[in-house]
Amino acid sequence: MNTAARFFVGLNLGVNACWAFVPPASMEIKTYHTLTDSSRKPFGSSFEKFQLEVSRSTLKSSSLAKKKLFGPSQLFAAVLDGTSSAVNEDDRSDSVNVVLVTGFESFNRDLYEQAGAIVPVECKLNLQVFADSDIRTTNEGINENFANAVKNADAFIGSLIFDYDDVVAISSMLPHVRGPRLIFESATELMAFNRVGTFNMQSSGDGPSGPPPAVKSILKKFSSGKEEDKISGYLKMLKMGPDLLKFVPGEKASDLRTWLEAYRYWNQGGMNNVKAMLQLITQKWLLENENGDLEKVSSLELPDLEITPDVGLLHPLLSNYAANPKSYVSWRLSSECKELAKQQKFKLAPNDAPRVAVLLYRKHVITNQRYIQDLIRYFELEGIVPIPVFINGVEAHTIVRDWLTSQREIDGVSKGVISRDSTYKPNEATSVDAIVSTIGFPLVGGPAGSMEAGRNVDVASQLLKSMDVPYVVASPLLLQSIPMWKSNGVLGLQSVVLYSLPELDGAIDTVVLGGLVGDKIALVPERVRKLCSRLKGWIDIRKTPPSERKVSIMIYGFPPNVGAVGTAALLDVPNSLENILKRLHREGYDVGDFATNQDACGESLVAALTIQCENSVIAAGADRMQCAIEQRMERARNGDKTVPETLARPGGGLGRATVRGVDMSFDELEKILGKFMTKKVRRAWSEKERGPGINAKGEMVVSGLQVGNVWITVQPLLGVEGDPMRLLFERDLTPHPQYCAAYEWMRLPQERGGVGTQAVIHLGMHGTVEWLPGQPLGNDRQSWSDELLGGLPNIYIYAANNPSESILAKRRGYGTIVSYNVPPYGRAGLYLELANLKDLVNEYRTVESANGRSDLKEAIFATCEKCGINSDVAVPFNLSELSTISIDVFDEWIANISNYLVELEERLFSSGLHTIGRETSDEELSSYLNAYFSNKLSEEEIKNAITAWHQKEKTNHSHSFLSWIQDFAHNFMGDVINSKLDAA
Repeated sequence: MNTAARFFVGLNLGVNACWAFVPPASMEIKTYHTLTDSSRKPFGSSFEKFQLEVSRSTLKSSSLAKKKLFGPSQLFAAVLDGTSSAVNEDDRSDSVNVVLVTGFESFNRDLYEQAGAIVPVECKLNLQVFADSDIRTTNEGINENFANAVKNADAFIGSLIFDYDDVVAISSMLPHVRGPRLIFESATELMAFNRVGTFNMQSSGDGPSGPPPAVKSILKKFSSGKEEDKISGYLKMLKMGPDLLKFVPGEKASDLRTWLEAYRYWNQGGMNNVKAMLQLITQKWLLENENGDLEKVSSLELPDLEITPDVGLLHPLLSNYAANPKSYVSWRLSSECKELAKQQKFKLAPNDAPRVAVLLYRKHVITNQRYIQDLIRYFELEGIVPIPVFINGVEAHTIVRDWLTSQREIDGVSKGVISRDSTYKPNEATSVDAIVSTIGFPLVGGPAGSMEAGRNVDVASQLLKSMDVPYVVASPLLLQSIPMWKSNGVLGLQSVVLYSLPELDGAIDTVVLGGLVGDKIALVPERVRKLCSRLKGWIDIRKTPPSERKVSIMIYGFPPNVGAVGTAALLDVPNSLENILKRLHREGYDVGDFATNQDACGESLVAALTIQCENSVIAAGADRMQCAIEQRMERARNGDKTVPETLARPGGGLGRATVRGVDMSFDELEKILGKFMTKKVRRAWSEKERGPGINAKGEMVVSGLQVGNVWITVQPLLGVEGDPMRLLFERDLTPHPQYCAAYEWMRLPQERGGVGTQAVIHLGMHGTVEWLPGQPLGNDRQSWSDELLGGLPNIYIYAANNPSESILAKRRGYGTIVSYNVPPYGRAGLYLELANLKDLVNEYRTVESANGRSDLKEAIFATCEKCGINSDVAVPFNLSELSTISIDVFDEWIANISNYLVELEERLFSSGLHTIGRETSDEELSSYLNAYFSNKLSEEEIKNAITAWHQKEKTNHSHSFLSWIQDFAHNFMGDVINSKLDAA
C-alpha cells in the first residue's frame, strides 16, 4: 500500500514543558518538575516559577493511585490540591472520559496531560493520553488499556496519526466513542470519523457530508486561486472561520464551528490553548447530556485564543519574532545583535558567512522545543548565518517563492532571462545560498501535499530551478528513537517523510539530525556539524571562480586485471571523460592543455590510469608511476601492439596530464581519518592482510592523473574477494586501508599535502562508496560512506534505467544524480546459425514431399542443438526418434521453434554505448524509431521526424529524447500509433 497516500493535512508538530528525570518507583528520592507554558508563565498564573515536590513512593502508596480512579491528569491535579481524596470513586460515572492520541507528536504527551490537569474541575475531565507506541502491542494486537479507554470514552481526540497499522487499529475502536470525535490532520481514513453533533465528515447515501453549502462558499474565499496555495488558504480560513460561522444559521453550522474552534486551539498550540480545547469539548458534552452542575458549567468562560504568527523568524538573541527575512537579516547583521552576543557570550558567524534559510515547524517554535534553539546555535558556531523561518508546514513553497531569492535569480531577473511570480515581495525578501527544510514532505503542501505524491513537483522544481541553490532536507526523527535509528536505520513512514517525498522536488544530501529520547526530541551535535559541512561544501565551490575550482573525477576498474578500467554500464567512459573535460574547459575550468591539444584523448587517459592499477607498478610506489607510463608511451611509439596505440601520439595523447600520487603510511592515515575509525580499520585488516593498493614497503598507494585543476583517478577495489556485497551487510567490516586513504587524501586540503578536491564526479554506473558498511538508510558517524565523503559534493553520473540503485547512491552516498540515457535501441534480428535455422524452418513449411521434409528434419534438429535452442524450447523426442515421430508432433515443435525465432528477431536491445556530450546521429535515431515502432514507419516519416528533432534542439536545449518521441507520435502518427506508444 502506498504509504504516501496515508497522509492528510499534517500542519504542525509541537512540544511544550519538559519533565525532569523520574527515577524508578523503588527509589526513595524526590523529583522536581518545573512546568512552564509557551509564554513562560506556569499555568497562566502570575508567579514566575512553580516547583512541585513529589515523593515517588508517596504517590505509589496513595489511596488515589491504588483506586486507579483517574488518568495521569487527575492524579497530578489532586496532588496540586494537596488532597488525594478530593474526588471519590462514586464521581467516576459523572466524569467526561476523553481519550487523546498524540500520533506524530508523541513528544507532546506531557503538554496534554498538564493542560488536562488545569481544566476547571466543573468540567469533570478524565483525560487519558496515549502515544502512538501505546496503541498496539508487540504482537500487533490492540493494547488492552487503549482499547478499554476508547470503549468507555465520551470523546476522542487524535492528531497527526499516519501509520497504517495505527490507523486500522484506531478505526476499529472509534465507533465505540459516545460523543464527539475530533481528528486533526491525520490519514484520510481517520478524518472520515470526525463528528461533532450533526456535523461529520463521512459521506453517506442519505445526503452530502461536511459543511453546508453556505459554509463551503465561505471557505472558497480564502485561497489565492493557485492550486498550490489551497492548503495555505485553508489556514487563513481557520483564523476567521469560527467567527464567520456565527452568522450562518443552522445546527450543523454551529457544530462545525465547535470543530473549527477546537481545531484552532489545537493548531495554535501551547498550554492554555490546549486547556481551552479540552474545556470546550467537555463543556459541550456536559451541557448536551445535562450532566453535572449545568449552571456552573454554562457560566465557565473559554480562555481567549493565544495567537502567534503563522510565519515568522527567530533567533536565541532576538526577544520577539521578526516579521520577514529582510528585517531579520538587517537585525542579525546589526551592531545591536553583536552587542547582545557579546553580553551573552554567544558566538556568531561572520557577517559575510554563507546564509542559509532554515524552514522550521511553527509548533516546535511556539512550544519552546529546545532543539530549535540548539540548531540555530550550531549553525552559527559552524560559520553559517541561519535565516530560521517557522511555518505551519503547508506553506513552505510560499516562503521560497515570496520571501527568498538568490544571487543567480537576481542576476537572471536583471538580464530578463528569469521572471518572478507576482507574489514575490522584494521589500521583505532576502538572498540565500541554500535552503534547509526540517519539515520534509513535499515542498508544496507539506504533509497535505503527500496526498498525491508528485502532484505539484513541477511547481516546486520551477521555484528551486529559478533560485538554483542547494535544497536539503535535514531533521531529527519524530517517529523513531535515536537508539532505533542507530540499530535499524530510518524506517517506514519516517523514510517517506524525509527521503521519498522531498526527493521528488529535487532535495539532496538528506541528513538525520537526531531523534526521540523517550518522548523528547534531541539533536546529535555531530550530525548537525555534518549537515553544515555538506552545506559549506556546496556553497564554497559555487562561490569559487570556475578557473580556481578543484574537481576530481573517479572512474572504475572492476573486476581487476582484466582490462575493466574505464568501464561502466551502458557508458563509453573514455569518450565521455574526454567530453566532460572539454565541457569544463568551455565553462571556464582549468583543464590544462587537454581541451586545446588535438592529440589529447580520453582513451590515453584511461590507458595511463590502467597502468597505475597494475600490481607491479603499485609495488614500486607512486613515485615510479610517471616513469612507468612514459616507458609504455615509448613502447607504443616503437609499434608494440600490446600497448594502447593512442599512447604513441605526441605526449602520449595525455594533454600534458601528469601523475599525482602519494605513498601513505598507516600513521599518516590515522592523522587524517581519526583514531576512532582507524582503530576499526586496524582491527578488520591486519598487517599481513592489508588488502589491495599496497607497495613493497607496506604503504598505501594513492594515485591519479592531474589535468589542470582536475584530478582523475580509479576508485579503489573493495578488496573483499568472492562476495563484495558482504561489506553492505556486515557492519564489523570496513573498507581496506588504501580505500580509506584514497578518499581521505582526495579531500585533504592542498596546504596539508592532499588534492584539495572541492567536488567529486563518480563517472558511470556504478561505484562502491555507497555500498560500504553503515546504516541502511540515514547515515550516522559510523557509516563509512558518510566518513569518506565528508562534506564533499558528490555528482554521480548514473544510468537512467536503474533508479533503485541510483537511489542508494543518492541516499547513502550523498549523490546528486545526473542521469544518462540508455543507448539507442535497435531490433536484435537474426544472424549466422540463427538466420540459417529460420531459412530451414521456412523451407520445411513450404516443401510438400515427404522425402524433402524428412531430409530437413535432421538438419533442423542439428542446428537447434548447435544454437542451444533445445534448452529453451522443449523437445518432445530425441534424435533416434526422428524417423518415427508423427508429423503432427514434429510440426507442433516446428511451430514453437518458429515463434521463438520471431521473438528473438523482434527483441529490443541497446545498440552500442552512450557517450556523454555526444549528439545522437541520424542513423541511430532512425534505428531507434524503426525499433520503437516495429518498422511501421516509412523512410519519409522517419526523415521528417528527425528534422523536427533537430529543429527543437535549436530552440530548446533541455528537450528530452522521450518527449520528442511522444511529440512525434502525436504530430506524425495519429491516434493509432499513440495508442501503441502508450501500450509500450
